[in-house]
Amino acid sequence: MIPSIHDRGSETIGLINYLYGPGTKEEHIDPHLVAAFDPLTPDPGRDSKATYEQLQRLLDQPVNALPVGKRPEKHVWHLSVRAAPEDPILSDEDWAAIARRMVAATGIAPEGDEAACRWAAVRHADDHIHIIATLVRDDGRRPRLHNEARRAQAECRRVEVDYGLRRVAPGDGTAAKRPTSAERHKAEREGRDRTAREELRETVRRAVAGASSQEEFLDRLKNAGLLVRTKVLPSGDLQGYKVALPDDRNGDKEPVYYAGSTLAPDLSLPRIRKRFSDDTPSQDTNTTPSVQTPSGPATARRRTATAAWQAVLVIDHGEDAEVAAHIAAAGEVLDALAKTSAAHTRAELREAAFVFERATRSHVQAARGHDRALRQAARDLVHSGPALGRGEDGATTAMVIDMVFLLVTATAHWHAKKNHAQQAAAAHQAAEHLRTAYQAAANIPLAVLRHRGQRLSQPLLRQQAAHLRRAIPELAEQALTEAGWYALAVTLADTEAAGYDPAGLLAEAAERRELATADSITDVLVWRLRRMADLPANATAIPEHAATAAPGNRRTARPLAGRDDQPRRAR
Repeated sequence: MIPSIHDRGSETIGLINYLYGPGTKEEHIDPHLVAAFDPLTPDPGRDSKATYEQLQRLLDQPVNALPVGKRPEKHVWHLSVRAAPEDPILSDEDWAAIARRMVAATGIAPEGDEAACRWAAVRHADDHIHIIATLVRDDGRRPRLHNEARRAQAECRRVEVDYGLRRVAPGDGTAAKRPTSAERHKAEREGRDRTAREELRETVRRAVAGASSQEEFLDRLKNAGLLVRTKVLPSGDLQGYKVALPDDRNGDKEPVYYAGSTLAPDLSLPRIRKRFSDDTPSQDTNTTPSVQTPSGPATARRRTATAAWQAVLVIDHGEDAEVAAHIAAAGEVLDALAKTSAAHTRAELREAAFVFERATRSHVQAARGHDRALRQAARDLVHSGPALGRGEDGATTAMVIDMVFLLVTATAHWHAKKNHAQQAAAAHQAAEHLRTAYQAAANIPLAVLRHRGQRLSQPLLRQQAAHLRRAIPELAEQALTEAGWYALAVTLADTEAAGYDPAGLLAEAAERRELATADSITDVLVWRLRRMADLPANATAIPEHAATAAPGNRRTARPLAGRDDQPRRAR
């Protein structure tokens, strides 16, 4: 059950007209009163003699009793309470009881307070009610509404338990502000999929992803087609910024600007500046990211896959502040990946980035500076340009999505352990979008690898199966039955051709993180092995020297700490 406190208004009659009217799309059915501050309150929906004006005068009476100069300008309070689609349809009596609980919990009409604010609850659909109240009590005082949104949320959690409704994850006050009802209705009228607030938040997040300076960030906003206003202090320093969509106008035909801090807490200029100030290169050569722009999208994706794997190890074993920083930077990687990927994966990656945004913030303060490798990866993705949907670009896109999926899943597990319910749910939702994007990206390169694997000789296939059984005996039989076995077999042959010990490399790939819960063990191992051994992700032909390296000349994986493109062992 979701409560939404809407922007306060100045005209009681206007809201009454909306609640009892047909709705913007004729969606209001049988509008009627289910509860009110007084049982004798007139109901224009069911009583033909009652009028909207009668209800308005009754609600506004305490307001109008004040001297004109003492009346609050915004005196109309509006709360909607909506059940989940899968919840049973509640009766009018149920909704009436819920309405009384909500006005009591928020401070509009505390239980037993005979001089409380006047209110009425209107139902015009099966799944929700609207509560309208006026913000002057019968004794002429103002109500105490401190933290009414949080108290409404808490009361809805109790209502869900009492009525056996779907349990919504509780919030912690770190979520970005939701679009108002007016913003949603405006988006519907204009045929937008998202409100201006949501579209701007997504665009700003993509602009900041991997940016290295305030100037680069502002340039990206302008290049994305946004209108940008900045506020400059007398000292010449920039204090803040606002953005608007060129076609989002108010009643006076002026652009509607949103400050960065109103889009999301971490999009304020001071918070964005902090990302740049923490990008100073580390003295630790093992953690210093590459500062060179990659030669192309495929290289950037390989580096991002490595950085994502390093981040998985931190999330699994690191300190909370370090983990929080890596999760925030993971959001930048997703934004950058969505911005630079080909059309067949872009929509799902955008949705993944959009929902993962909620997982990037919690009350755990991020220790910036530990996330340099991921932020550099996001920067590399952006500066390397758009990737093609085929060839090495397409195959490395599958490789990086597979690794980012692990990163997002690790994020969900970490948030769940910390009881961050909304963040964990957002990460799980992002993982589902990544799963779909991966399937689209991996279909062709894995098919190529499977086709190559099916052409291997039976002795060579038996040899790769022996490597598999020796390296991961507990999962070998499952892997051998998967459709991806042939892709793994040819990858093992390619690692051997490159001079590696296939069984040793496979054991190392498998021990990095558990595989039992993976959708496809073979897919995960294919991408890990091809990344660890520097094999082309898009391998279209078997090397002529495949499997010919003499046993005495085979290599194991080179020491991880000594390679800038390899993950280090967790400390």
